[in-house]
Amino acid sequence: MSGGGRKAGAGGDFPSPQPSPRRGEGALDRGQIHNVPSPRRGEGQGEGRQARRLIPGLFTAAAVLVAWGGMMASLYGLAVLRDIRATVPPAPAVATLPVSTAVVDKAGLLLRPFTTDGGRWRLPVTIAEVDRRFIDMLLAYEDKDFASHHGIEWSSMLRAAAQYAAAGHIVSGGSTLTMQVARLLERKPTRNLAGKILQMVHADALERELSKDEILTLYLTLAPYGGNIEGIRAASLAYFGKEPSRLTTAESALLVALPQSPEARRPDRDPAAALAARDRVLDRMVAEGVIDAEEAATSKREPIPRARRDFPMLAAHLAEAAVKARPNARQIELTIDRRLQAALEKLGADRAAQMGNRLSVAIVVADQATGNVLASVGSAGLFNAESNGYVDMTEAVRSPGSTLKPLIYGLAFELGLAHPESLIEDRPTAFNGYVPVNFDGFNRGTVTIRQALTESLNIPAIVVLDAVGPARLVARMKRAHANPRLPVDTAPSLAVGLGGVGVTLRDLVSIYAAIGRGGSPVVLQDGVKQPPRDDATPAPVLGPVAAWYVANILADVPPPLNGSPGRIAYKTGTSYGYRDAWAIGFDGKTVVGVWVGRPDNSAVPGITGIGSAAPILFESFDRLAKTTVPLRDAPPGVVFASNAELPAPLKRFRHPDEQKVKRDAAPEIAYPQDGVDVDLGIASGDSAPLIVKVRNGVPPFTFFANGAPIGRSAFARQESWLPDGPGFVTLSVVDAEGRSDSVKVFLD
Repeated sequence: MSGGGRKAGAGGDFPSPQPSPRRGEGALDRGQIHNVPSPRRGEGQGEGRQARRLIPGLFTAAAVLVAWGGMMASLYGLAVLRDIRATVPPAPAVATLPVSTAVVDKAGLLLRPFTTDGGRWRLPVTIAEVDRRFIDMLLAYEDKDFASHHGIEWSSMLRAAAQYAAAGHIVSGGSTLTMQVARLLERKPTRNLAGKILQMVHADALERELSKDEILTLYLTLAPYGGNIEGIRAASLAYFGKEPSRLTTAESALLVALPQSPEARRPDRDPAAALAARDRVLDRMVAEGVIDAEEAATSKREPIPRARRDFPMLAAHLAEAAVKARPNARQIELTIDRRLQAALEKLGADRAAQMGNRLSVAIVVADQATGNVLASVGSAGLFNAESNGYVDMTEAVRSPGSTLKPLIYGLAFELGLAHPESLIEDRPTAFNGYVPVNFDGFNRGTVTIRQALTESLNIPAIVVLDAVGPARLVARMKRAHANPRLPVDTAPSLAVGLGGVGVTLRDLVSIYAAIGRGGSPVVLQDGVKQPPRDDATPAPVLGPVAAWYVANILADVPPPLNGSPGRIAYKTGTSYGYRDAWAIGFDGKTVVGVWVGRPDNSAVPGITGIGSAAPILFESFDRLAKTTVPLRDAPPGVVFASNAELPAPLKRFRHPDEQKVKRDAAPEIAYPQDGVDVDLGIASGDSAPLIVKVRNGVPPFTFFANGAPIGRSAFARQESWLPDGPGFVTLSVVDAEGRSDSVKVFLD
């Protein structure tokens, strides 16, 4: 609030209303009205001073006011005046006036307002937040001597009294803006003599206790605009869908006219009456020299709004949590970026509608450096009953599917057990009765760690987790400020690696933010409540080299159809039973998490992380910026090498306790299948080699055709063979443990 008193200083004085220049032509600073200084209560001014200011004017008006009932003689005595003044409540401080709580973004832009306890929309506002043209028009129309009078304009009161005497009823009230503020504060009728006298005394008290800035701010906050709309800010949002800082001349004129008869002139109920009232204000502004005739004519062509607009409701779940945490706050600032929030809410709603009525979408975007949450989309629509839109799915505890695999491999890198190019076996493996299988049911045999992670293979991830320990994985999740939920009185098990733990979307965003930061944790914060302060250096989630290896691998994950390869590092996940689809990714600056599913935790056949959540993830990055920020450069200690160039201990991942892992799957020829015909083009004389592929088993493998060896591979699971003619052939393979498989095919 500018000019919080009558002391000298910027924003404390207002110039008298005068024609104001157009925008950009040197318009006066907001909140500058010249005002005759008047001391506040307690600054040496007593009852005598008040009487000297009020009584002469009251006696001057008495001759005409007698016509109002012959009551004036008994009311103007100083003792009676003192009694009346005793009924006047103290002038309220603008900062304590009950207003709607306004939740705003990091730049102060409105995200979501809440009504007052009485159900009114009354938003906090300052003079500086209101268009200067509106202020000029308001003062010129309602109270052009506002800057110089002491709350009562006696010439206007005499005119009103004379009109009453002539007509036998009140024709006009002659109220100043200060008197109108008094009436708005009292909320009592003033269409009678006693009420008018009380209003005058109250106005005088306001002038003695408050500055002109404060009185004007009270009017801007309390003026009625129809229904439960109070104040210029709520009215501007309700009728024009924008803040009052950039009102057009026509919009300003309508908002000047409405408080005089707010119900009769409501544009959503009687647009004709609203139009007539607005045009009268425009004509008056021409007569007062505030605007010229051409501007008035142009403004009259502007249409009148015919319906109230909805108030903003961005980041609705987060805003509601903020109000619950700070119920008495007038304004709460969140870390949210309003533009990004609006874009992602629309994206989530659109994509959920395409996938099914009962599906919801949640999105969280955070800055890696600060942990500030820039967008938090809790559902596909707050009022979407079919998808339980009132549930904030950013905080819902769900199974993370495969999204913890990057952290599993990161621990192996940190412990020196593996390198991205280390080889690992993807074949059926049992762990004391726990037998993981890959998502597609197939095994790839010998693969690199990089391939195992980019293809999200389950078996290698569990083999590595068994080596690094589930308890260590859960501990590192907690270091990332995640809160993993395990069944009561149970220790972490291998099932954690494939989603056997409860996490929230914010938990996963926090974990991936740490990976993107080079392993250093960061606390997600959104402005709802302050995170705990800890001056101690936090323990890393991963070492910088291990974190870089993980990010480098995730940058190789094939993108969805709407994405570009290498743009971001990301991972998808699908929980057991197709209940949750996840996609979490980051570039060098921002981390984004996406969840898709049903809030009631029912299955959604067909949803997957790559098919349902990943496209939304990439579209979210599209809305962040035109270009992504490159990932971090490699830290010292990174080993750039192929598998052949790695030191011997890193060439192949070996479980520290190989005897603990039971492997019981024999080799199986995956191609060609038994009994098929294979066209190699032998009849045409341009024969192609036959490729024999094997899954399961333990390398090295020896391949046979009709009992004769045709090749041996150290780690590869396929062999090529060029037959010498068409006909039936028996193909066989034997693994390192002597187990074999055979198929019979016809070649032509």
